[in-house]
Amino acid sequence: MKIILMGPPGSGKGTQASHIADLAGVHSVSSGDLFRDNLSRNTELGRLAKTFMEKGEYVPDDVTIDMVMNWIEEPKHSAGFVLDGFPRTLPQAKALDEKLLDIGGVDRVVFFDVPEDDLVQRLSGRMICSSCQTPFHKIFSPPREENSCDSCGEVLYQREDDKPAVVRNRLHVYIRETEPVVDYFEKAGNLRRIDASLGINEVRESLEDVVR
Repeated sequence: MKIILMGPPGSGKGTQASHIADLAGVHSVSSGDLFRDNLSRNTELGRLAKTFMEKGEYVPDDVTIDMVMNWIEEPKHSAGFVLDGFPRTLPQAKALDEKLLDIGGVDRVVFFDVPEDDLVQRLSGRMICSSCQTPFHKIFSPPREENSCDSCGEVLYQREDDKPAVVRNRLHVYIRETEPVVDYFEKAGNLRRIDASLGINEVRESLEDVVR
């Protein structure tokens, strides 16, 4: 099975990726995992990616695609894979399809559908202790005392990129970037949408049904 999980930040792809990989008997990976791995091993692709990242620029599609394909082509991944959050652009989707042509292409693309307001609530509720960095969430894991860390009692703060206005902008950028990718796989007939606003176990059941 060759499976792609798509969805905006906060939709729960990462939470489900390892489970669905276990179910399918394959490995899962995200593009972020691959960047960190190549950077830590100081590979040629890692060094190339670093030159763009240091300048605050996007890593070009061809570099990202090469990282993903190197991972896919490892013998231990010959039975298939789960890709978390890749491809993100239309050129990446087309290049991946072309490279997988000889082995049947992508079997299933699953899009994690969550209303924007729910995503903003999930992402903008995060808070961090200013001293020990313990994470909290205003709704899902609030501190015992408001704005006070359970572990050390220090004040909690919210990162700039977790503030509601910034979160909404990130979501709009994601939708603008990935809409052509969703359309591409929808036209190919292998994309399925699931309601990822439900609880973890309900989402897991929907995901299992779609993959089977």
